[in-house]
Amino acid sequence: MTIPLEQKDSLLRDFHNVVDREGWTYDGNGPDEKDRVLLVQFNNVTEEFRKIKPTYREIIKDITQKMGNGMADFCRNAEFNANGVDTVKDYDLYCHYVAGLVGNGLTSLFVESGLANPALKDRPHLQESMGLFLQKTNIIRDIKEDFDDKRRFWPKEIWSKHVTNFEDLFKPENKTAALNCSSEMVLNSLSHADECLFYLAGLKEQSVFNFAAIPQSMAIATLELLFRNPKIFEKNVKITKGDACQILTESTQNLKGVCEVFRKYVRRIHKKNIPQDPNFLKISIACGKVEQFIETLFPSQDPKAMRTAQEQNRPVAVQPSDDRNAAMSEEAKWDTSTPSTALLISRLHS
Repeated sequence: MTIPLEQKDSLLRDFHNVVDREGWTYDGNGPDEKDRVLLVQFNNVTEEFRKIKPTYREIIKDITQKMGNGMADFCRNAEFNANGVDTVKDYDLYCHYVAGLVGNGLTSLFVESGLANPALKDRPHLQESMGLFLQKTNIIRDIKEDFDDKRRFWPKEIWSKHVTNFEDLFKPENKTAALNCSSEMVLNSLSHADECLFYLAGLKEQSVFNFAAIPQSMAIATLELLFRNPKIFEKNVKITKGDACQILTESTQNLKGVCEVFRKYVRRIHKKNIPQDPNFLKISIACGKVEQFIETLFPSQDPKAMRTAQEQNRPVAVQPSDDRNAAMSEEAKWDTSTPSTALLISRLHS
């Protein structure tokens, strides 16, 4: 934020060329910028970059070029600089440039290295959801910090339904309107949740799965913390270290473990949802959609959960057999002998 526009524009658009330039560093940003150390010592990055396979370097450079140009376009956008993001479409485009492209690039790397199902490359919407779910959750969480720094990423198309001016969200007398606005932002983010789970089924190698799954599980937990939480308009809120450790453990086994994390926090969001919220029904449906997706893969043995599914007019899944339970516990490491994984893999190819 401390770099002049003209200099920033050229840096962004040319960054794909400097990533493999030996000895390149940059010290033109302010002393308090979070990424200053990375740029000052960027020669370490370029040194490692030149060691990897040419195919991987090309993938990284391609995504870096697209991201740099996209971010530069937003920096050049006078309307964006003056008033922030305007429409939901613009919001999705911004998130695409700063996060969706990361999902595209990582997928290409995973597939090229044989660590992911090639069918993932033909599902760009799944790749996109992986990045957008994380980015949108962070944007909701960082609302107060961004406001203090004069940045606006919540789209006007959403907040203008609830308040007249963006700064009104931070006034105590507008607490209800602000919470309703934040819940609509959570609804927008939640729309990507089931596709994130779908994507994870296509990852073959355990460390790659952990790398992708842990941030997604942290994001759904963070989203639940943010939902109808007035503190987000006062400070940056985060999940506890204890919760983070538990999520880390639960999300580094297999898809079933990640699905259980998602199911737990989606149910908490559903429980916090209130009829007075203008998006009450849509949020309930979004939560039900995630639960239904999980239920088709890993049917719940909880009678109460099955009754809830019936009440929400969702199909009640058949109880898994002992053989299936054994397969899940012993072989759910991304081979197609696991029924649920085989089902998702077949969907990837359909």
